[in-house]
Amino acid sequence: MFKDNIIVKTYNKVKLNPPLAILIGFFILIMTGGLLLNLGSFTRSGESIGFINALFTSASASCVTGLTVVNTASYWNLTGQIIILCLIQIGGIGIMSLATIFPLILGKKIDLKNRQLLREQFSVSSYSGIVRLLKYILLFSFSVESIGALILATRFVPRYGIFKGLWYSIFQSVSAFCNAGFDNLGDSIYPFRYDPIVNVVIMALIVIGGLGFLVSQEILRKKSFKKLSVHSKLVLLISAVLILLGALGFFVLEYSNKNTIATESIATKIGQSFFQSVNTRTSGFYSAQFAGLRDATSFLLILLMFIGGSPGSTAGGLKTTTLGVLVLSSFSAIKGENETVVFNRSIHQQTIRKALALVMVSLLLIISVSFILTIVEEMPFIDFLFETVSAYATVGLSKGITSYLSTMSKVFLTITMYLGRVGPLTLGYAISNRHRQSRLRYPDVDIAIG
Repeated sequence: MFKDNIIVKTYNKVKLNPPLAILIGFFILIMTGGLLLNLGSFTRSGESIGFINALFTSASASCVTGLTVVNTASYWNLTGQIIILCLIQIGGIGIMSLATIFPLILGKKIDLKNRQLLREQFSVSSYSGIVRLLKYILLFSFSVESIGALILATRFVPRYGIFKGLWYSIFQSVSAFCNAGFDNLGDSIYPFRYDPIVNVVIMALIVIGGLGFLVSQEILRKKSFKKLSVHSKLVLLISAVLILLGALGFFVLEYSNKNTIATESIATKIGQSFFQSVNTRTSGFYSAQFAGLRDATSFLLILLMFIGGSPGSTAGGLKTTTLGVLVLSSFSAIKGENETVVFNRSIHQQTIRKALALVMVSLLLIISVSFILTIVEEMPFIDFLFETVSAYATVGLSKGITSYLSTMSKVFLTITMYLGRVGPLTLGYAISNRHRQSRLRYPDVDIAIG
């Protein structure tokens, strides 16, 4: 009886702390996936991949990252690939979303505690319409993934046959929409770099998934940029600018690089540049070989990966709105303005402080893990930084070093993927008392900076 009371109290305490519940939920998902993938029955050879590698793969799939220690197509059998796809789907839509499906199916009401979990997961400020938003997210996600799979099937079925073609179409569509970057084709989209339909569909799925569910809902409902909220306008504007700048930068820097796109036609080069710009920020598909990237290009892609997608989406990273808030607040400070204004609206100081905290915590995590990798491994630093930022931002792109990393490095990258997916601030809120307020008011002080 005493143990039962402890379990009940612990369960209720976790539910009252939404960030902690999300942390534990993803941890359970990753561990479950790791234990399953560790079984030899899910590999083509019948041999176990080893628990650390299984855990790494599970974390990469659950956190919709895409980093892999083995080739997904050649190493895992059909059942193993299905498990990976399920982890991607759950991790992309959100474990709390799927946990709430069953009460909805049974016609039960979603209680306040579950509404708190959903609000935290979707990054919304109000409880109003949260259940309606959940229903929209589930319907929208499965609809977009289905449409994407059907279009991809027109290219994959004629090439691979009906069953294999459909499976490839479904896997790539779900992986792209969830911004995971896993592929079971063997070499990502590289063999299809000349196919505009495959490239455009994959990019469209990634962008739609990376914009955020609130933004996509607003676009479908209001159908006018002027009528959109400030949040949605900022997301769309920054996303468009980053995609264009990323594509231009990749095109210029890699134009004459024989190890990547130098031998391709101009049209293919442009397509690859846009494809990599979209994927670098949110997903791990590739249509150009990354092992031969120039250091300048690698650094550009690191910056794009660090920014990532948008809040309340399937993407990771710092988030587009975080970048927008910091850039706007910096311009305001330079101009000597008291308020940070965007689209004739003032940004709250608490939002700016949260953005600054997120940047500092993220940089500290990336620097720490990169430093550890440089001690443990004997490889170029730019490759370690690329791998670490890719893991933190749940992108999944790699310069080909993942499978060569030591056990310790894989453990640290697994933790980085986990923290990158749940969010550094969510972790901080989960551990500390989120609503703690000081009763003391200290005197102001001037500190010289700059």
